[in-house]
Amino acid sequence: MSFLPVSEALQHLEIDGLVESRPRVGTRVRVPTRKEIEERYALREALETQSARLCAENADESGRQELIKMAYQLDKLYASTAGADEGYLYSVHTYHMAFHLRIAELGGNSLLRGAIEREQVLIFNWLFDDAAHQRNLPPNFHSDLAAALTQGTVEEADQAMRAHIRYGMDRVLELVPAAEVENSWRVPRKNNRRLATANK
Repeated sequence: MSFLPVSEALQHLEIDGLVESRPRVGTRVRVPTRKEIEERYALREALETQSARLCAENADESGRQELIKMAYQLDKLYASTAGADEGYLYSVHTYHMAFHLRIAELGGNSLLRGAIEREQVLIFNWLFDDAAHQRNLPPNFHSDLAAALTQGTVEEADQAMRAHIRYGMDRVLELVPAAEVENSWRVPRKNNRRLATANK
């Protein structure tokens, strides 16, 4: 592959906040700060709790049944992730994103659904979960959420989604101090010599 498509791909990843670059140093996977992680969770909570409220209010019976089935299937998938390869984990996370986007679709607000996808809140949640090794969720984790969305009040749907999103956030934030310590760039040796000479 030529340099141009690789360069363009890296630029897109940098715009999306997934990698970061420094001149004459290189490009690497972006390690988020504690504040950035908290902000990502806050954004997802704001978008998806409203999505849950609209779903509880507007979903028809066939949509409710579809959501219950998807949640049951998702719980089964997560229960079998121990020792799974990367391909399987990718398929689980893809289905997880489809489940949450379907909640937004059933709420009937295409702009909200688009915002959830555009802001990539589910992709960042996937990355945070992987970093924290959070692959084994409580039993019926998504089925309980679906029950609240399809059988509860609007307020109960809101509370269930809020608790769902906040689950595991503390675990992710526990790992941040260690990640931030290791977050220094590896400067090439000749640049190191230059810095050392400048500091004398």
